[in-house]
Amino acid sequence: MRFEHLVEINDPGNPTLEPLTAEQLWQGLVLRAESPELFVLGLERAEVLARGDGWLDRVLHFGQATIQDRVVFEPRRAVRYETAATAEHAGGTLSMSIETPAPGALLVRFIYETTLPDTDASGDDRYSEIVKSAYHEADLDTVRKIREIAHSGRLG
Repeated sequence: MRFEHLVEINDPGNPTLEPLTAEQLWQGLVLRAESPELFVLGLERAEVLARGDGWLDRVLHFGQATIQDRVVFEPRRAVRYETAATAEHAGGTLSMSIETPAPGALLVRFIYETTLPDTDASGDDRYSEIVKSAYHEADLDTVRKIREIAHSGRLG
C-alpha cells in the first residue's frame, strides 16, 4: 500500500495560522525521531540502539510488541523511517519531506509505503482506507505537536 499526502505548515493567506520557520519544522521532525514518545500514541518507551552520520537505529516498545526501525536524516530536507515487516508490524517506509513551493509557504509531504495490500482477496479496500485515515490523523497530530513545542520556545 502506498499513501501520500501534504500537510500545510504555513499559509501566507491565512493570518490565523502561526507560521513556523523551516528550521523549526526541521528541528521538530528530528525531535519526533529522537523522542518519539512525545508524538506516538501508545508508545511506552523508545531506545536508540546505534547512531551514525545521518541515521539512527531504534527499538520502540508498545506493551508486549516491539518494533525496530532505522531513521535516516537528509538534513533540513527529509526524515525517512525504515521498518522491516514482523508479526506485529506491516513494515515499510515513512518519509517526511519539507517543501517550500512559494515564498512564505511551507509544507510537509508524508509518504507511506507498506507491505499491506491495497485491497483484500475480495477486492475490498475498507481496511486500507482505515489505515490511511489513521496515518493522516497521526500526521496532523505530529504537526500540532511540533507547533506546540515551537510555541513553547523549544525549537528556536
